[in-house]
Amino acid sequence: MDYIREFDIKLDKEYYYAGENINGLVILDTVENFKLRTIRVLLRGKAHAEWKVLLSGDRRTVKDDQYFIDERQVIWGEKNLETTIPILPRGVHRFPFRFSLPESSLPCSFESKPCCIRYYFKVTIDIPYASPPQGMKYFTVIGPHIDCMDEQYLKPVVYEDRKSTCCWCCKKGTVSLRCVLERSAYVCKESVKLKATIDNQSEDEVKLRVRLEQCCEFFIDRGVLGVSKDLKHLVFEYRGSNVKPHSRSKWDSSNSLVLPPMPTTLVGICRLVQIYYVLSVSLDSDKDVDVVQVNFPITIATVPFRIPNTNTSPTIRYEHACSHVEGGQYIGPEFLLGQVYDGNEHHIREPIVLYKPLYVTVDKSETN
Repeated sequence: MDYIREFDIKLDKEYYYAGENINGLVILDTVENFKLRTIRVLLRGKAHAEWKVLLSGDRRTVKDDQYFIDERQVIWGEKNLETTIPILPRGVHRFPFRFSLPESSLPCSFESKPCCIRYYFKVTIDIPYASPPQGMKYFTVIGPHIDCMDEQYLKPVVYEDRKSTCCWCCKKGTVSLRCVLERSAYVCKESVKLKATIDNQSEDEVKLRVRLEQCCEFFIDRGVLGVSKDLKHLVFEYRGSNVKPHSRSKWDSSNSLVLPPMPTTLVGICRLVQIYYVLSVSLDSDKDVDVVQVNFPITIATVPFRIPNTNTSPTIRYEHACSHVEGGQYIGPEFLLGQVYDGNEHHIREPIVLYKPLYVTVDKSETN
């Protein structure tokens, strides 16, 4: 519209929790008077899954949606105007709006190629006899509510595995691994608290290996069984020192297993996607990998661990997910302000990212 100089949507912050109020402004800067029927605001939270499958020799696109929030407000004019349409005078206008997020458990904002979970405002300027201008504003929802201090996460988890390498023609001993996970829920940038006891009675050196893997399962309800897609990503890997034959060793993770920013654990909240994490601890030899192995489920939470009987809490920050996990490695094309080519292929400007979800982290210097 030639007579609209600026059309913007502003929120009081970039991220929200379930149950919080969202205060925003629709800003219109107009250069002349014009008739304006209504200004409508839509708040929507939506999960969308889509990918291609091979069916009867044809590649087809399957898709599905799930809605978490769908609320509307009219912040200017009336819903049904049968009388004179009001005139908006020229100048800068600010139209406030206010929505409340539901108290129910909301999944975190999430971006990946097979599935995304997005929360946004859509504002429609209803001008008679003209195509209505529309604006979109995306924001992050921090969820679901998972507290590291819940009793189920504070109980230490102990797993043990052993393997005998002896046979009728040799006298090799056993290799055993005993691991204790101090607690099973962490916020990003915290250090995983893990202890391992290694008893190597074999004839070969073994080495400790710790891996954290992100597992994403995507579902689309189509037909009798529906379709699904599974993706796994290595979050981090740690390799310890060699443990010599016929010796024992103890290892404490200390601050060596720091969780990078990544999406929250999402199980049983959204029917289109599940996200969970598995910590694998194993012993490898030169001849074999995963001679013994134990697996711990790790929960990525939204409320950090606090030292009991103290009044101090870690400083919470909000960061984008790291680029090598689902939720951080994909950016939708609608959020990229494309590359600019100025004739020199060595000076192509990086695209501007308009939106990326945020996730809870803590100040690394304050982790315990």
